[in-house]
Amino acid sequence: MTILSRWLRLPRPRNFLCIMSLRTGTEIIALSMVFNKVTGFFGLLAVLAGLQLSPLQFAMYIHSLGTLLVLYFLMPHIRRQSPFECIALAYFYILDTVISTAFTAAFAVTWLLAVSADGVNSDIPAGAPGAGMIDDTAGFTNPTFNVSKVGVLATPAGTGQEAVAFAAVGGASATLNNPSLGHAVGIEETIPSMMVVIGLTLIRMYFIVVVMAYGRQVLRQHIYSSSSAKLHVHTDGANDTLSDNPFAVDAPGGQGWKGKLGRMMVLTGKNYWLGGQADDAWAKGLDTRFKSAKSAGGPPGTLERERRARSGTGPSKPPASVIPGKL
Repeated sequence: MTILSRWLRLPRPRNFLCIMSLRTGTEIIALSMVFNKVTGFFGLLAVLAGLQLSPLQFAMYIHSLGTLLVLYFLMPHIRRQSPFECIALAYFYILDTVISTAFTAAFAVTWLLAVSADGVNSDIPAGAPGAGMIDDTAGFTNPTFNVSKVGVLATPAGTGQEAVAFAAVGGASATLNNPSLGHAVGIEETIPSMMVVIGLTLIRMYFIVVVMAYGRQVLRQHIYSSSSAKLHVHTDGANDTLSDNPFAVDAPGGQGWKGKLGRMMVLTGKNYWLGGQADDAWAKGLDTRFKSAKSAGGPPGTLERERRARSGTGPSKPPASVIPGKL
């Protein structure tokens, strides 16, 4: 059961892409969010130019501006290693990933329907998210003439007859009149787009793990530094040992609204934030320094005598004839 729980637990990386620290990786991820959400600001500016936004677009741009505002307050605490703000950043990134994935899925479905509508010379279903906006801006949906090819017949000059154009009715519309996702997926050009969307989603999943791992590292480092008397208890590799909650009611960090919110964040996934073995290199090094400092404080020669006693290489006992009191 212990081995199974280790395999099923949330990954806890120690670095970012195997070459950078978790703090550097978290900063890069936060900067990528900033560049991604800046588009929301320019999207709202486009309204001043007369661009008509769908409700879905407007909601996405408002979410982008709100994300920029939250990042403005949380990003400076990545370097300061503030436990509350770093954990809040991890949860906020999870929330932003869920919302962004929902927007991406909605627009992807509508775009696939638009591609299918182009293949059958039809309109995008009105119930699709943002259908009106994509129908107006795509440029290839809802054609005026439903034809598959155009031929021109012309007679030699001097006969007085003008060129005649005729159209052949598109064959696709005769067999399929309504766009569908199944028809769009079958189109060869949509497969690379779907692979790109899936790949970017997997990358965001990895980013979630990195941001959460950094928040956990900051929290545990804060616990270790503020509770040196219990340092050895949490570095012995025991999986069932939980550290003290720094946002508890009787703790200094548990006061006010930050304390309440901090308790809620830590209690959601309590074993991840406060439990588990000390798999961080900094924790093991800190525990080693603590034990070394504690051992070095003994009387001179104590370490050497203990080493000889354990290895059995201590000085031999004197003969019984020279022991005082025995003749």
